[in-house]
Amino acid sequence: MTGTPRCSAAHPDDPTECDGPAVVTVLDVHNAGADGCEHHAARLLASLEGGRVYPLPDAPAGAAIRVFTAADTTRPFCWYDGPRIHPSQLSRAETRRKGETE
Repeated sequence: MTGTPRCSAAHPDDPTECDGPAVVTVLDVHNAGADGCEHHAARLLASLEGGRVYPLPDAPAGAAIRVFTAADTTRPFCWYDGPRIHPSQLSRAETRRKGETE
């Protein structure tokens, strides 16, 4: 990492850089939130149960939808390696597809 400050949605163990400025707020089920770039917000949303995403006032059009859509195919805590076999370790899209084949 370059030492550049990252958005508050970036997990400390996630080695990736931000893809731009903070454009959305991700809220958990208790309404605790973090502002984030689209990249880290999608990763955070994918790692939460019952999370929600809202655009910040100056966000580009469609930012929250892009984050929501990306989170659907992102595995929770995707920066961790290892086998992913339990539904809680798969993306929501993978879990839906697995349910359709059983």
